[in-house]
Amino acid sequence: MPRPLRVAIVGAGPAGIYAADALLKSEAASEPGVSIDLFERMPAPFGLIRYGVAPDHPRIKGIVKALHQVLDKPQIRLFGNVDYPRDIDLDDLRAFYDAIVFSTGATADRALDIPGIELEGSYGAADFVSWYDGHPDVPRTWPLEAEKVAVLGVGNVALDVARVLAKTADELLPTEIPANVYEGLKANKALEVHVFGRRGPAQAKFSPMELRELDHSPSIEVIVNPEDIDYDEGSIAARRSEKQTDMVAKTLENWAIRDEGDRPHKLFLHFFESPTEILGEDGRVVGLRTERTELDGTGNVKGTGNFTDWDLGAVYRAVGYLSDELPKLPWDIKSGTVPDEGGRVIQENGEHLQSTYVTGWIRRGPVGLIGHTKGDANEAVANLLADHAEGRLQTPVSPGPESVEEFLGERGIRYTTWDGWYKLDAAEKALGEPHGRERVKIVERDEMLDASEA
Repeated sequence: MPRPLRVAIVGAGPAGIYAADALLKSEAASEPGVSIDLFERMPAPFGLIRYGVAPDHPRIKGIVKALHQVLDKPQIRLFGNVDYPRDIDLDDLRAFYDAIVFSTGATADRALDIPGIELEGSYGAADFVSWYDGHPDVPRTWPLEAEKVAVLGVGNVALDVARVLAKTADELLPTEIPANVYEGLKANKALEVHVFGRRGPAQAKFSPMELRELDHSPSIEVIVNPEDIDYDEGSIAARRSEKQTDMVAKTLENWAIRDEGDRPHKLFLHFFESPTEILGEDGRVVGLRTERTELDGTGNVKGTGNFTDWDLGAVYRAVGYLSDELPKLPWDIKSGTVPDEGGRVIQENGEHLQSTYVTGWIRRGPVGLIGHTKGDANEAVANLLADHAEGRLQTPVSPGPESVEEFLGERGIRYTTWDGWYKLDAAEKALGEPHGRERVKIVERDEMLDASEA
């Protein structure tokens, strides 16, 4: 009697769960069936949604409801608090599974090579996001001493960082932020937040809704310099071809022509300012130097040779995320991705690394919205199933589901399960209930494990 197709998915964020969903919707799921194990290095699932989305975005976190429905399926198991490759590596996985899908995402900050980037007070946005999202592996405190702060970048992460820095702690208190984050934000001295982009309004990577949300806070005055509203032929073409680009540009235009209000925290959106140096004294950030740029006709910019020094006490770079290299897999160091063709991992010799696939940001880099990873997952899974149908997958020596549990038990790895997530979820909601909050996130890894096992 044929056994179910055994698949391991490394990374239980949206990309991995979408891959599991695609497998469950395939013909193979009905005959002879599929058996899927999701491995996640955090004690809780959902990846970027739990540890990368700002706490005041409950709309985006609503995606969790759809992901829940997938993980509730009996063909899926979750093994949380299991790290690749420390706890289980590629050779281990090959012993238990017909195929392995990596969907590990991106959590590190992409480098920005300008003088002064190493100064105290110069931060990566990813680290700050991890702090305010209650990631267990980062410090519990964050220095928020600067009254004037810069954020470098014009994507949604830059908006999240700027908004959290500009809002009051009490505005964020109704969200799931843990107590240490609330206390940290209460001490925040920032009165001005300056967001810098080297190109113009038509090249900003904000999504329209995220941008408009900036102006909804009673404490944030959003300010755009009318001189920064400029378009060339390339910019006009971009607005005509992309509705979202046009909506972002219109919002910025409206902000540029209105009178400045009296909300206490100022959030400046600067365009055509290219950061060239972080200025320091005694090893600490004291400012930022930018070069004024101008459009070149194509939507790109060139420097003008005119420089401005901005008086600032901290700088956050939000210039993109970078994935961690995965041992035993080929690696493109420039893009920070695993080389692939249609989700099949491709080795240096051009051949497919047998039974090994990638999806999501580890495959294509940290671009696009959460929903964009669905197409990736469908393509990778379709090729996995094609390889299965044509007998190209390797054969595991221990395909029984109990083999994995025995392996983790022998190694003394304290792992969480999908049932454990329900317990952790209940514990966090119980913490929030007395305060009229939906939940309060548990931060400490051991406390998360304890709650999952309660």
